[in-house]
Amino acid sequence: MRILYVTTSFPVYSETFLQREARAMMKAGVTLEIVSLHAGQADFEGHPVHRFSKWQLLKLFYRLPAALWRRGTELMPLVREMNARRPASALNLFENLLGLGAAIVLENRIREFSPDVVHCVWSSAPAAFGLMAQALSGAPYSSGAHAYDIFEHGGDWLLEMKCQRSALVHVSTKVAENRIRALCPEAKVQLIRRGLSSLPASREPRAKCDPLRIVCVARLVEKKGFPYQLEIYRQLKVAGLSFEAKIIGDGPMEEQIRAEIGELGLQAEVRLTGRLSEDAVLDELAWADLLFHTGIVASSGDRDGLPNVVPEAMASGAVVLGSPVSGVVEAVEEGVTGYLCPPWEPRVWVQRCRALQEDYDLRLRLAQAARQWVEREFVADRNTGYLLRCLETARGG
Repeated sequence: MRILYVTTSFPVYSETFLQREARAMMKAGVTLEIVSLHAGQADFEGHPVHRFSKWQLLKLFYRLPAALWRRGTELMPLVREMNARRPASALNLFENLLGLGAAIVLENRIREFSPDVVHCVWSSAPAAFGLMAQALSGAPYSSGAHAYDIFEHGGDWLLEMKCQRSALVHVSTKVAENRIRALCPEAKVQLIRRGLSSLPASREPRAKCDPLRIVCVARLVEKKGFPYQLEIYRQLKVAGLSFEAKIIGDGPMEEQIRAEIGELGLQAEVRLTGRLSEDAVLDELAWADLLFHTGIVASSGDRDGLPNVVPEAMASGAVVLGSPVSGVVEAVEEGVTGYLCPPWEPRVWVQRCRALQEDYDLRLRLAQAARQWVEREFVADRNTGYLLRCLETARGG
């Protein structure tokens, strides 16, 4: 197959799952052309990445009238839809206009590559690119639809139209699947999880967890629920549990979190490491006894789907204590593969941590069941192979 793989930024630290997907596609023999609409690097493991320059949008002064002249019949329904709906936000408006404009500018490149499918990894700018590419060249497109696309400020501006016109909509959680099935024919919607390129060596828990080792890997943003997490750490300390915690990641809340760690007197127990490499993160997961995920619904409506660090931790042998928000519940089964704890109930977290610290057999049972879930549900080559079969079917549809 020839796939035009359209992303927002590629490759980037916070989206290693896309790198695994692209790697698995190339391993399967796909001829892949990668387009990064916003940022990223010029090279991915020896494979070129076409980074779109926004300066090229100046070409729209003459390319847009030409496109309307040649393909006006195909483009007018899109224009009407844009006028009928309000964008979810100023950022979402920009994302969509970027995707639409980039496809017009790159029309000749799209035609020269002649893709079997334009695979758009997000429903924002990438799917806008696919929508326009289809209108201009007739190439079918598939679209990812994930938590940000669906829930941020009520969802993407043109989400319904993108789903209706796509050949395939790829979701990775049941929460997203249920939402998207309401917008387009059910046959288009495929639940295909992400995955790990390789699984770490299986390990048994430490015999004694004193101190208890806790890791959180997350962007330092509102939807990760850090005020709740820091209160959990405070109550662990008050309860007399011996622990050390590492918060791995960066983001706009870094200074706020650092200040609150000081105010709560947690400097000796909680450390902000900043961003780490993918390999270093896996090393920290192998070090940890527990992974904390305290996700919430942000004020904008944004929330996590199934954060990839959750199955990564499950594969690494760290027991997951996760928030019962969105797709986390699909991997963490209460008392079977981990525990679901409301972030706003810190006493529950303290009780679970105490039980896990004291009970080796409990940690072993949970870790083994979690590893089995990952082996069954979260292997990149297998899941990408299924995605490719779906794309093969979609291109003929």
